Amino acid sequence: MDLISNMKVKLGSLLTTFSKTLDYVDRTLSNHHLRVAVIADDIAKEYGLSRETRRDIFIAATLHDIGVFSLRDKRRLAEVDLNNPYEHAEKGYWLMKDFTLFNNVAPIVRHHHIRWDNGKGRYHGEEEIHPGAHIIHLADRIEILLRKDAEVLKQKGPIVKAIVSRANTLFDPRLVEVFKGLSEKEYFWFDASYTDIDGLILSRDVVPDKELNVDELEEIAKLFSHIIDFRSAFTAVHSAGISTVACAIAGLTGFSLLECRLMAIAGYLHDIGKLAVPTEILEKPGKLDEDEMNVMKSHIYYSYRILESIKGLETINMWASFHHERVDGRGYPFHLSGNSLPIGSRIMAVADVLTAISEDRPYRKGMDKDKALFIIEDLGAKNSLDRGIIETAVDNFDYLNELRHDVQRRAREDYINLKTDASLTESCSQGV
Repeated sequence: MDLISNMKVKLGSLLTTFSKTLDYVDRTLSNHHLRVAVIADDIAKEYGLSRETRRDIFIAATLHDIGVFSLRDKRRLAEVDLNNPYEHAEKGYWLMKDFTLFNNVAPIVRHHHIRWDNGKGRYHGEEEIHPGAHIIHLADRIEILLRKDAEVLKQKGPIVKAIVSRANTLFDPRLVEVFKGLSEKEYFWFDASYTDIDGLILSRDVVPDKELNVDELEEIAKLFSHIIDFRSAFTAVHSAGISTVACAIAGLTGFSLLECRLMAIAGYLHDIGKLAVPTEILEKPGKLDEDEMNVMKSHIYYSYRILESIKGLETINMWASFHHERVDGRGYPFHLSGNSLPIGSRIMAVADVLTAISEDRPYRKGMDKDKALFIIEDLGAKNSLDRGIIETAVDNFDYLNELRHDVQRRAREDYINLKTDASLTESCSQGV
C-alpha cells in the first residue's frame, strides 16, 4: 500500500494535535495546554535554560494535564489556588513513565503542581525537582488567570499582582522575577492570547521535528488509548481489545507485519473522538435517548478530524475513523459504502462489534460464543459488515477471543493500578 510506505509522522505535529484534543474534555479551556507551553517556553528562555531543556519543558507542558479524565476535575483546575492538585499529576506520570519517548518529561509532569513553600519545593522526598515543573506550574496559573473575553493588556496588572503575592509560597521567587520582567514586554501577553496558536507553536525552535518510527508511533497511540479509555470504567479496556482483535484479523486476512502494526495503532486511536463525549453519556448503562445518541455519534466525526490534521496518518485515519460505516451505506457519519470502504476499515468495523459484544462491562457480562457468533453472522447476512472478514472472524473466534480476553485482563489491571496505586496517596500528601 503506497500510503503506508510514504507514512512519515512528526512528533511535534502529533503532540500539538493531541494536546488540543486533551482540552476537548472542557471546551471553555480550549488550547489550554498549548498556551501553557507558549508561556512556559517564554519563561524558560528568559531564565536562560538550554534549548534541549526547553524542549523537554515544552513537551511536558503540552501534556501536563494528561491525568485529568473528567469534566469535573478539569473545571476544578481552573481555580488559582488548588486543593490537592497532585492526584492528576501523579496519574499523568504513571501513564507516561514507561514510554521511552517521555523518560525526561514524565517527572516534570509529575511535579508540575508542587508548591515552592519557601524552598522546600526544590525536592520531593529525596528527588530533586526539575526546574521545568516549577515553570509549568507558574505558566499554568498565568494561563488560568487570563480571561479570553477581555483585552489582554488590561489584565496585566491584576495578573502580575496575583502571581507576585504568591511568590515564595506557591511559586519559585526567581521565576516570579523573570515573569515580572517579561510582563513589561507586550509581546509576552500577545503570545499568551494569540488566536493562531498552531502558527505560534510552529515558530518555536523547541517543537520536536523528530520523525517517528512505528515502535514510537505505537507507544504514543497506546498512551492515548489509556487517556481515551480510562475516563470511565465502562470503557477502560475497550481500545486495548479493539487494537488486538483488529491486528489479529488483519494478519489472518493476509496483511503484512507492518500493516498489522499500523492496524494495531488504528485500533488504539479509533475512539479518540470520545474525548468530546461527556462521561455521563459514556457511563449510561441503559439505552441512550435521541439527544445522547446524537452526541455519541459525533465521536467518530471528531476522531476523523483529529487524525486528519496529522500528516502521515492518512491510512490509519481511514482504518480507525470509518469503523461505524457499513457496507450497505447505512453507517455513520459519512455513509460510505461498498468499494468506498478500505479493507482496513472493514476489519476495524468487525473487530469493534466483535469486541463490544464479547467484553465484560460493569453493567453486563459479555455475550457467550453462540450469541456473539449469531449477531456477527446476522450482520454479515444483512450486508452490514463484510462477509469475508466475518467468515475469517467466525472461523478463528476462539483464537481471537482468547487474545482479546488476555490483553483486556492486563489493561484492566493497569486501570486498577492507576486508580489505587499507593504512590498516588503518597504523592497527594503534600498540603496546599
